[in-house]
Amino acid sequence: MNRKEFLTFSGLAGTGLVFNKAFGTPGINTFSSENKSKATITYKKIRLELYHPWTITRGTAAYKENVFVFYKKDGITGIGEAGHMTAAGQDADRTIRELKQLISLYENENPWYFDAMPDKARKILPELSPAKAALDIALMDWLGKKANMPVYQFFGVNQDRKVDTSFSIGRDTPEVMKQKVQEARPYKILKVKITGQNDKEAIEAIRSVSNKPIRVDVNEGWKDKEKAIREIEWLANQGIEFIEQPMPVGMLNETRWLRERSPVPIVADEAVNTSADVLKIAGAYDGINIKLMKSGGLLEAFRMTHLARLLNMDIMLGCMIESSVGIAAAVQLQSLARWVDLDGNLLIRNDPFTGLTFKDGYWVLSGDPGIGIKPKAQI
Repeated sequence: MNRKEFLTFSGLAGTGLVFNKAFGTPGINTFSSENKSKATITYKKIRLELYHPWTITRGTAAYKENVFVFYKKDGITGIGEAGHMTAAGQDADRTIRELKQLISLYENENPWYFDAMPDKARKILPELSPAKAALDIALMDWLGKKANMPVYQFFGVNQDRKVDTSFSIGRDTPEVMKQKVQEARPYKILKVKITGQNDKEAIEAIRSVSNKPIRVDVNEGWKDKEKAIREIEWLANQGIEFIEQPMPVGMLNETRWLRERSPVPIVADEAVNTSADVLKIAGAYDGINIKLMKSGGLLEAFRMTHLARLLNMDIMLGCMIESSVGIAAAVQLQSLARWVDLDGNLLIRNDPFTGLTFKDGYWVLSGDPGIGIKPKAQI
């Protein structure tokens, strides 16, 4: 589905995403659509140190290497970030190779014609790639700064509606997990990864020290639907809010069977990357987890929110291990979601950026132009 078809289908034509609605048609009123100066794009790999080792079904990590993109034009710099799904074979070096394939497109295209950029990038690099997300975020940050408005205003999103974010409790021994729960006192909702190893023990450890809502992410870990429904029924009795990606992507019929019997919502993660996937999984899941690193950035994520609504599916905004750049970009859309799981920057020791404020369980944007993030020091 191309952009024009999507707008027609979803009724988005004329919303805040269309620039002449927001502040005048470029070249006619406030801004010139002429691409007078060429953009320059640079990038840098930065190692993000985790407070605690991060364990999921597929392994454990003590740090993450993310790639930051800087879109420079007219004396303004837009910042983007690529976080990685290591299970999909992604890492910083691969992202840099993919950035090299895309940079000339973003440097030479007129930034005010941003609407076509994701589709053009997809033609160059069809596969899932956080490089596309980093460039998209950097471009949208630049546009916001150039227009002197927060990015969420481009999308017509009212930030008055706040949504509490969950905080992830990494898998460990029961005693360490109890300690992590105590460290997570400021957060109203907890999230835990199910690994197939001592899962009930982990949930019971959390429940012994906290009655907060818990969200469970299985990361495709269950292969037997009969066993899966028994696990879900037990988890529901423990106050679990929903189950994320309980079965492998390819087991769509089994997941549909599971959803029909589950006492809690079933949310797709690995099964949905872009808007093209939403129609495929409708009926098998109650909601979708939108991650900018999977969708390819803010523009595609925005498409996904409206398509999900048309299909009566709930929306969750999620993340990888990311700095405040990636998290702030996703927070631009938080008011469109039922659930928010944007805690990637809370899990790292050395966030290179600032601008987001965590208050009473939810994120508050600075209100500064773009995504509202600034480097803490020279990068």
